Amino acid sequence: MSGFEDLPARLVEELGAAGLDARKVYDDVVAAVTEDLPGEDVTSAATLDPSAVASADLVARGDGVLAGTAVAEIVFRHGIGDGVEVARRLPDGGRVNRDDVLMTVRGPVAALLTAERTALNYLCHLSGVATSTARWVQALTGTRARVRDTRKTTPGLRALEKYAVRCGGGVNHRATLSDQALIKDNHVLAAGGVVPAYHAVRAAYPNLPVQVEVTSLDQLRDLLDAGAHDILLDNMTTDQISEAVQETRGRARLEASGGLTLERAREVAQTGVDLIAVGALTHSAPALDIAMDLHA
Repeated sequence: MSGFEDLPARLVEELGAAGLDARKVYDDVVAAVTEDLPGEDVTSAATLDPSAVASADLVARGDGVLAGTAVAEIVFRHGIGDGVEVARRLPDGGRVNRDDVLMTVRGPVAALLTAERTALNYLCHLSGVATSTARWVQALTGTRARVRDTRKTTPGLRALEKYAVRCGGGVNHRATLSDQALIKDNHVLAAGGVVPAYHAVRAAYPNLPVQVEVTSLDQLRDLLDAGAHDILLDNMTTDQISEAVQETRGRARLEASGGLTLERAREVAQTGVDLIAVGALTHSAPALDIAMDLHA
């Protein structure tokens, strides 16, 4: 097995350019591999010649958008070490078709098979997020609205899942609770109303972006009068969203959220909202089917 310092510089630079912390990604990969290997891979140890070397192709079994190839490469490089050769055939963010070869890896057979599932877990899941996002992007084509993720992410995978959303053409909401204030219904209840909650956050963090969730047009009007510039329309009907856009007249950025489906996406986008928030991009995206085919 190899360490972080053994990764090619271009791989570390690629992750950094993608907005990812290469060291954290590597450490997370090590943890994922360790989860599979508290001891040895007993099946491979019992059935395979440790000196045998082969190649394997990672192949799409369906159509979609690719994400996570750098992470999969790290899995193989960590698990196999100096004896590995990795050739990535297609870029993240690119569309793939069934039977496309995404990556070819060569190394000791036993190490390839040991690393297979961890590499595919990352690649299938992140490509699934990218593919799901791309469907929403396609549905919104021709409107001003952009699809945006939420913090409804898999624990430990937030940065990677948000990266996959970007690969699919979506945009990101805040990554942490410190990046931006988001005043939700429970904050409103505790503070005594949307306007008091908004003023409280503005006073405490005058330079921080603030978004406020509203559930009624009356709350929207009150916030507009208070000077709010970023408002989340929660669980509103299409007619209510349309009325909110007319009331706002460009004075604030509007984001629709709650109960949205792909079938309803275009209808909501055509109201003129700026953003559509979809937690399902990350918490419910089906994996893109990708397999590893071994060959001599």
